[in-house]
This record gives sequence, C-alpha cells and structure tokens, in this order.
Amino acid sequence: MADDDDDARPRLRLTALTFASSDPRRLAGFYARLLGHEVTTDEPGWVQVGPGPAFGGTLSFELDRAFTRPAWPSVPGGQNATAHLDIEVDDLEAAVAWAVRVGAEVDSFQPQDDVRVMRDPDGHPFCLYLPEQDD
Repeated sequence: MADDDDDARPRLRLTALTFASSDPRRLAGFYARLLGHEVTTDEPGWVQVGPGPAFGGTLSFELDRAFTRPAWPSVPGGQNATAHLDIEVDDLEAAVAWAVRVGAEVDSFQPQDDVRVMRDPDGHPFCLYLPEQDD
C-alpha cells in the first residue's frame, strides 16, 4: 500500500452490486423472491432489488445483449464467474429446496459439505451456506 493515512480517505460507501443479465427483469424477480425483497426500479435494461431483511444494499441487473452464462469453476478461455453471492441460511436443505422452487439450479460442482453452490436463472453462481457452529 502506498499510503496508510486513513484520515486522507474520503467517505466511501458500497451501496450496490450489479450483475450483467440476458433478462434483467427476470433475474431481479428471481432474487427478489429468493431473498424476500422488492423490485424498486424497473426500467428498460435496468432493474433493481432494494434493500431488505436479507441484504442492506441494492442488487442491480443490467441488460447485456452479448451475455454468456459464466463458467465456474473457471475454464481456460471461458466466460468465467468473477464474483458470487454468499447467502447464510439456517437450514441448508430447506434453503436449497426454496431456491430451486423459485428458479435456481443446484450446480454439479459441490466442493464443501456445508455449502451448496447454486446457479441463478442466468447461470451466475451463488452459495447457500450454514454459519460456523461454536462447539
């Protein structure tokens, strides 16, 4: 790091995550239903799911006419997923069933026992996971 002077840093606040989508309205509807939030903005090519009980920020979805379903795990030369959502759940089996019911798919690659890798309707991966238990 070039400078560790926190006093010089201006106020920065992360307010949204934005996803490219082949169908922003459909994808926003999926996440709104999955998380129990509401669609707050619905414009041609741009839809947002507002803050709610599961996430205090905004999820935004923008039209990408050349959208390609991301590959995960990464493959050479592929359109690789560069980020994903981690969603904490109380009951992994029930959360997976709910996610599938509202339009997700269970990914074929499952690297951990207490995490389920899912795919949203556009193929973006997201994880449902159980919090660590104190022994």
